[in-house]
Amino acid sequence: MSDQITRFPKEAINTPYNHLKKRADELASIHLTDLFQQDHQRFDHFSLALEGLTLDYSKQRVDQSVMDQLMAFARQQKLDVWIKKLFSDEKINYTEQRAVMHWALRLPKNTVAHTAVATQVHEQLERMYKLVDKIHAGQYRGVTGEVIQDVVNIGVGGSDLGPLMVSHALSDFKVNTKNALKMHFVSTMDGTQLSDILHQIRPETTLFIVSSKSFGTIDTLSNAQTARLWLQKALGDDDKVVKSHFVGVSTKPEKMTAWGIAPHCQFKLWDWVGGRYSLWSCIGLPIALTIGVEGFKSFLSGAYAVDQHFQNAPFEQNMPVILALLGVWNTNFLSIPTHAVLPYDGRLKYFTSYLQQLEMESNGKTIQRDGKKIKQNTCPIIWGEVGPNAQHAFYQLLHQGTHSVSCDFIAPVQRYNAKQFTYADNAEALVTQHHLALSNCLAQARLLAFGNDVLAKDEMDHLPDYQQYEGNRPSSTMLMNELNPYSLGMMIALYEHKVFVQSVIWNINAFDQWGVEKGKEIANQLLPVLNGDSTDLSQFDASTRGLLEILLGKSHG
Repeated sequence: MSDQITRFPKEAINTPYNHLKKRADELASIHLTDLFQQDHQRFDHFSLALEGLTLDYSKQRVDQSVMDQLMAFARQQKLDVWIKKLFSDEKINYTEQRAVMHWALRLPKNTVAHTAVATQVHEQLERMYKLVDKIHAGQYRGVTGEVIQDVVNIGVGGSDLGPLMVSHALSDFKVNTKNALKMHFVSTMDGTQLSDILHQIRPETTLFIVSSKSFGTIDTLSNAQTARLWLQKALGDDDKVVKSHFVGVSTKPEKMTAWGIAPHCQFKLWDWVGGRYSLWSCIGLPIALTIGVEGFKSFLSGAYAVDQHFQNAPFEQNMPVILALLGVWNTNFLSIPTHAVLPYDGRLKYFTSYLQQLEMESNGKTIQRDGKKIKQNTCPIIWGEVGPNAQHAFYQLLHQGTHSVSCDFIAPVQRYNAKQFTYADNAEALVTQHHLALSNCLAQARLLAFGNDVLAKDEMDHLPDYQQYEGNRPSSTMLMNELNPYSLGMMIALYEHKVFVQSVIWNINAFDQWGVEKGKEIANQLLPVLNGDSTDLSQFDASTRGLLEILLGKSHG
């Protein structure tokens, strides 16, 4: 194994690290099949249940000594101290001098601890709930007096990925309203999504949500400006048009006001909420409009339950801690550079995209908290797809490719049989389809782990090499009793805390994203050239100059 990949800072190189490195070398010659044969109760020993969620990590390439030393490693890195720092107002986002308090967004209304911040949060949530109820009741009307029928969320990054993912995942819990409210999402700066949506909706019955923490994100504001021009062309350029058809969510009320959004249509964010952690706030307005006020409250309650579990459960029974340490083990000791997330439920179509931002924007770092460059790999590349689609796309690589990949399989236990579903005569057929998805989920994880050992011996003896399966490819399986607002809130919070634990182990700041900022600045240098406001290409490199000349029609390429 490469020292460049696995070497931790000198102060971390002691018994836990050395034991883990040694055990990783030893396990290289031990197959998962052997681990299961050595321990017939392996599932019981390497699985954990929490309020309807079950994490099975028995197919990870670990044994009890590995888990013990991973826990010791976490204690050595003072994880318990850092958890307390997280759930405080300490400015652990040190590069931006900000506290990290997204957990406060799901505090109960009458919580004893953190009373002041909980009061601020619930003041905004209550205002949002009133708007949601008003829209659902058909009492919120546009400038012409017609009822709102379409809501378009304009945002990017955390202001889009989270609300989009959750709204789609909880589509079975959509609130029935008199006006058959439809949600739409716009994020791309090229206008493609917005153009398509504007052809489907009417100005008189459309409400736009402009979500931007800084209210300065060019992607979002360019789409918002196009939407405003579309409205004004149809309804007139009176200020009442913007005030009746736009809602804003931001930390900058003065910018929202200057843009034209009425104060009573503005919802507040705080600097201590990172964009990718903001869906629990009024950034989640599209979620509340989809599943209703009570559904949104249940969503928050699920996350709060995991917050309590994360703070209070011993590491050995702490689900986010275990998820995180397994990732550290795979990344730093087994040298597995990528991690696939594979939901076996079409409602979780956008879950992997959401996790890509949550994990890679948080932990895709090279500088430690002490300012020194890190000497081991940090966040793996997160990728994936809904499982049944992925089986026909990249599972070939997972099973027989040369790349090492760890996987998370995710599936609900129950579907199509809860009270809110009314599928009539199709119910039995849909349950059968759900079982088909579950059987494929378990089968793929089984084959990845055990390879040829799951085949009958007479079949295995006659297979050519290209039909052989090596197995020994690690995965975890997450089952939830049912995909609902509460369980999805739990699962998202689990991954949030997993990311934080890994940042502690790697000694990095998970809550800034400076790597995103410079590209935006450079784009601002190029935009005047493309708009014809500047003709000076000398400041750019030869490649960029050549491409600009093609874009400006000065070269045929």
